[in-house]
Amino acid sequence: MQTKIPCVIMRGGTSRGPFFHLSDLPADIDTRDAVLLSVMGSPHEIQVDGIGGSHSVTSKVAIISKSQRPGADVDYLFAQVEINDKRVDTKPNCGNMLVAVGPFAIDQGLIAAKDGETPVRIYNVNTQSMVEAIVQTPAGEVTYEGAATIDGVPGTGAPVGINFTATIGSVTKKLLPTGRPLDSIDGVQASCVDVAMPVILMRAEAFGKTGYETADELDADGALFVRMEAIRLKAGEMMGLGDVAKSVVPKISLLAKPRHGGTISSRFFVPYACHKAHPVTGTVCLASACAIPGTVAEELVGRLEAPQGIIEIEHPSGKIAIDLDADFTHGRQELRRAALIRTARRIFEGKVYVPNAVWRGK
Repeated sequence: MQTKIPCVIMRGGTSRGPFFHLSDLPADIDTRDAVLLSVMGSPHEIQVDGIGGSHSVTSKVAIISKSQRPGADVDYLFAQVEINDKRVDTKPNCGNMLVAVGPFAIDQGLIAAKDGETPVRIYNVNTQSMVEAIVQTPAGEVTYEGAATIDGVPGTGAPVGINFTATIGSVTKKLLPTGRPLDSIDGVQASCVDVAMPVILMRAEAFGKTGYETADELDADGALFVRMEAIRLKAGEMMGLGDVAKSVVPKISLLAKPRHGGTISSRFFVPYACHKAHPVTGTVCLASACAIPGTVAEELVGRLEAPQGIIEIEHPSGKIAIDLDADFTHGRQELRRAALIRTARRIFEGKVYVPNAVWRGK
């Protein structure tokens, strides 16, 4: 009465979700989306009939295949499965889930491991961009054990290096989708930037916030979300994305000056809840915005000359650091390095079941 699908659950950075081979899922997109909704248990607020974790960071799916593209080892399609809606969004990328793509690909035999470290060239299907991952493979096998730590995840793990370089205009095809580093939307100064992820950057104080609140404190403020969503919908139109009411992009980041020795403080919304930590793609975008003259971020941190070096973003669970070398001055659009160290872990391997009727597209 049910169809079983090979599945590996992995944590990548501060996200978690099932990883599938593309060939193990239906080729028809509508049927595939219905299968993913069933797998995760959506739509339902606690996803009780599936394996979703009832939070945006644990309702994510990675679909992997061996790449036929020149210069790429594997293709990675990311899917954000909505929790309370019958919708699967494949428009954005997810940099945290991306961290686990390299280890998964090696473990599954999609590429051969080298002794020591293995570079994995990943083509992100969502944004049509390349990212390189460096996976620790002593003795030719993936190791998940190591001393690297990331805020928002307990324990330690093997470092996975991620370098974003070809991610300007990831969705909108423009660094500044509105054509300006600063706009006024509903009386709020906003910077709409698209590097790895389209993000609307605004000062927290414009919403009566300090920018240092916990995620739970922000999630409890319903009026805040109503106001932010109104701005997000208008910004979506201005960014050339059309009606974004049923899309998770663009995202929103509320900014403030740092108070724990970092470069800038951020509360990132995904977009209907505050991220407990900070997304990788959002980190790439915010760090890049710090180097774009005239943005809200640049005004908070001051002029950062290239190479900018380590930019530390403070978030509800601590900090996330990125090594940036970019030049966005005088009309240039050069992103030479946007590198992070994250960790990943293989959690479960087996088969997940969906009703036969869902698999058959009925």
